[in-house]
Amino acid sequence: MVKIGYHASHEQFKPSALLQYVQLAEQAGFNAALSSDHFHPWSEMQGQSGFAWSWLGAAMYATPTLDYRIVNAPGQRYHPAIVAQAAATLAEMFPNRFWITVGSGQDLNEHITGDRWLAKRDRNTRLKECVDIIRALWAGETVTHHGLVTVEEAKLYSRPEVQPLIIGAAVTPETAEWVGSWADGLITTSRPHDELKQVVEAFRRGGGDGKPMLLKVQLAYDRDDETALHKAHEQWRNNVFKNTVMTELRTPQQFDAVGELVQPEALLQHVRVSSEPQQHIEWLQQDIELGFDELLLHHVSREQEQFIEVFGEKVLPAFTKT
Repeated sequence: MVKIGYHASHEQFKPSALLQYVQLAEQAGFNAALSSDHFHPWSEMQGQSGFAWSWLGAAMYATPTLDYRIVNAPGQRYHPAIVAQAAATLAEMFPNRFWITVGSGQDLNEHITGDRWLAKRDRNTRLKECVDIIRALWAGETVTHHGLVTVEEAKLYSRPEVQPLIIGAAVTPETAEWVGSWADGLITTSRPHDELKQVVEAFRRGGGDGKPMLLKVQLAYDRDDETALHKAHEQWRNNVFKNTVMTELRTPQQFDAVGELVQPEALLQHVRVSSEPQQHIEWLQQDIELGFDELLLHHVSREQEQFIEVFGEKVLPAFTKT
């Protein structure tokens, strides 16, 4: 059965509010949750950015039927040994309920360390080093590593019986093909069907055939399409640019500046906007046909309770036997 998850957007809501939302999502029939992991929001208007790892412990305890995933960028803001320890603790406390998804990050979050922001190729090299370090620590090895990250005689003593999967994040087909060679699965974001198909095919071609695939679905729902689009534009217009732009901007103010150029209609290529639950069902069915095992729904507007209630009543039941 495909999992339908709720995306907990730390950039948009206080941690205490997100805790209430995942509880409502569990009650409504969602069976998974994806947590963002940022230091800064994408916009001054969003205005939040709680520490995801603190929140995860509370959320996983408060919603015992939900499986959790987190999007993380080890290597600069996070030392991989600390990521390994944090993930191992959650996986030990909540067996078989937690996976970590990893990517090369955005300067928006990582520049706070004062370290140089690497070129994409070097960030990918660093990411793979981090993944190898994390896996070695989970296996009980004493790790010393000197590369783009440094580890000296680290050994992880509290380890889960079942190691969590490490899911690789990819937006482009090129990155997806590379991710297929080392990751336990793929996570990507929703976009037009043909573009998404290219990412899936590249991941499978690179070695990902048969591995789980997760899709973060950006959507907007409201009483009519115009209202849904307006509210999505208000909150999410800064997130429609190519990855080469999204990874290089440094501050929420810079994202706000480029977002001023985005007209509402431009969001329609990046956010699924519809006031009809049946339309959202049809879009999600197309994702399942591409082979996605988990659909993690991010309602980009602020009205989370309405979204959870309506989708719990009218959308989720269509997939309970999928």
